[in-house]
Amino acid sequence: MEGQLAAAGPAAGSGYFDAYAAVGMLAVVGVLFVAVSFTANRLLRPVVYSPEKLLAYECGVDPVGEGWAQTHIRYYVYAFLYVIFAVDAIYLFPWATVFAAAGYGAATLVEMFVFIGFLAVGLLYAWKKGVLEWT
Repeated sequence: MEGQLAAAGPAAGSGYFDAYAAVGMLAVVGVLFVAVSFTANRLLRPVVYSPEKLLAYECGVDPVGEGWAQTHIRYYVYAFLYVIFAVDAIYLFPWATVFAAAGYGAATLVEMFVFIGFLAVGLLYAWKKGVLEWT
């Protein structure tokens, strides 16, 4: 009996699709777990409707007035400038690692100065327009 198992080799019983069967079973168990959890939640929760439940919840403060609030455009401009310079920082790190490699000297340096120059022109434009002044 042992000789027959050894003759079949170590791959016997562990075919190509056995790994997919394990992943499929894990997916089925996961879906069943989620379905049973949601069903149990629906069956076990208390159902008591009240006017307080239908109010919009805002950090424990009862809503007063309209739901309309105006936001000054300055906040969006600052957020936009932050995103621009965050993206700039994301591009600077790979550039610094490539610049450290041999053979990427002057051309890489010029490319990055052009990129930073465009950002500087944009920042200068925003400064000249008075966007950066908080009044």
